[in-house]
Amino acid sequence: GESLISGMGELHLEIIENRIKTEKGLEVKTSAPIIVYRETVGKESPAIEGRSPNKHNSFFIKIEPLDDTFYNAIKNGEVPEGRIKKKNQELANKLAELGWGGDAIRNLRDIYKGNIFMDETRGEVHIGEVIEMILDAFEMVMDQGPLAREPCMKMKLSLMDIRLHEDAIHRGPAQVYPAVRESITGAMRQANATLLEPLQIHLIEVPDKFMGEMTKLVGSKRGQLLEVRQESGIAEIEAKLPVAEMIGWSNDLRGGTEGRGVSSLKDQLFERTPMSLQEDVIRKIRQRKGLSENQ
Repeated sequence: GESLISGMGELHLEIIENRIKTEKGLEVKTSAPIIVYRETVGKESPAIEGRSPNKHNSFFIKIEPLDDTFYNAIKNGEVPEGRIKKKNQELANKLAELGWGGDAIRNLRDIYKGNIFMDETRGEVHIGEVIEMILDAFEMVMDQGPLAREPCMKMKLSLMDIRLHEDAIHRGPAQVYPAVRESITGAMRQANATLLEPLQIHLIEVPDKFMGEMTKLVGSKRGQLLEVRQESGIAEIEAKLPVAEMIGWSNDLRGGTEGRGVSSLKDQLFERTPMSLQEDVIRKIRQRKGLSENQ
């Protein structure tokens, strides 16, 4: 499953593991927790064509980063997720509040896992028959992005144009899904597809004299000190740490503070995986998932 293990979670697991060993006499095989990354884009792409296997249908999709305001409105539940089937006045009002114009509001078709899909096509006769399939394909790619089949987030996709075969039999799911996937994947590449890694913000409390030790520890884990407060012999440190580097955190914290340091999880967020590490991380995830080396 998805385990984002923080210091406490790990300690908790050690306790449970020992209990199984002593009470049940069973050997426990543990492996490093699986870390779930996210995929997104860094800039706007041109509209990229995806063609169906029979070469008779084309979809032109462009992708850009979803702006923070709108993304946060989805995350906080102010804007509900889901496909937009019919005119929804409540949603329209909310979008207008967020600065959306009438056209954009009418073109919004789907809000899915922090991504949105717009239909910007004009007067396409058969769009009604294929739009649900297009959205199916959009959601499939959002569940498993092209870089490492990790979930996508914070993207705005716009269907700019379509060319469809006259005959419905030649524009079924077997034609639409691969074409839309090809278009989205191509557009993500042109939009600087990047991997985001999960980070956690921890509040760490240690006696003053371990301050130097903690600065070193946080640094050794690609971490960043956000804030340090000191009063009556205690240092309170707020640090941002990549989850990938937090394996063994509780032991390291205990070791570096003679058992006197405590840390608690304050927040979780995603940020770009450093470019120097990205290729390696993608390769390892693809290996673990049994995917081919190249995307």
